[in-house]
Amino acid sequence: MTQGSDTRATARRSAGDRFEESLIALLLGAMTLVTFANVVARFLDFNILWALETTVFLFAWLVLLGASYAVKRNFHIGVDIFVRLLPKALQRVATLLAVALCVIFSLLLLKGSWDYWWPFASTRTFYEVNDIPMPEFLQFVSTLMNEGERYEKMPRFIPYVVLPISTLLLTIRFVQVGIRVWRGEQELIIESHEIEDIEKQVDDMTGGDVGEIGRRTGLDNAQDESSTANRREGGR
Repeated sequence: MTQGSDTRATARRSAGDRFEESLIALLLGAMTLVTFANVVARFLDFNILWALETTVFLFAWLVLLGASYAVKRNFHIGVDIFVRLLPKALQRVATLLAVALCVIFSLLLLKGSWDYWWPFASTRTFYEVNDIPMPEFLQFVSTLMNEGERYEKMPRFIPYVVLPISTLLLTIRFVQVGIRVWRGEQELIIESHEIEDIEKQVDDMTGGDVGEIGRRTGLDNAQDESSTANRREGGR
């Protein structure tokens, strides 16, 4: 396994990591509970009107925040077979190029998400979602954003705020990845590879002798064939 993978696996999780993991787990748990409650309610000829929209927003928060956290912890899946074929110097160049493209892409997402969210937080604060009631403990927002008029449904700028927040986090974390790659602290954007885990398991089993696996496999196959032949003869 790469040095970066070992470092990531053994590094102490920060308070920010624990907070994000707890938030993501909370979103997933809430989404599951709301969906389950709605299914049970339908069996009882009752429908929770706000359940579907709530689930959609929870899932959106889960995916968007999870995407930036996965960049931070190097959890994204990637294909690096071609990059691994390059010399070390070119690997670094290719990785920095990939990081630059990711930063550009995330900046575009940040610009688009801000342009989409800001009108709902400035000139269109009266726009509400379709079904989710406005919680009573959040009604103070109506004084600040809706000229004192109470919201019947949740205003859209509340669930939509995850768009600029998540894309800003995504941009920051791609920049941090680029800095680590530039300093030589990280080889690739993606550092977790199943093939490396498999290779390590094979090395542990054979002491680095890959041919031992073939010999063991051949021996096992021969034993299986012998056992099958014996059973057939016994059946006769």
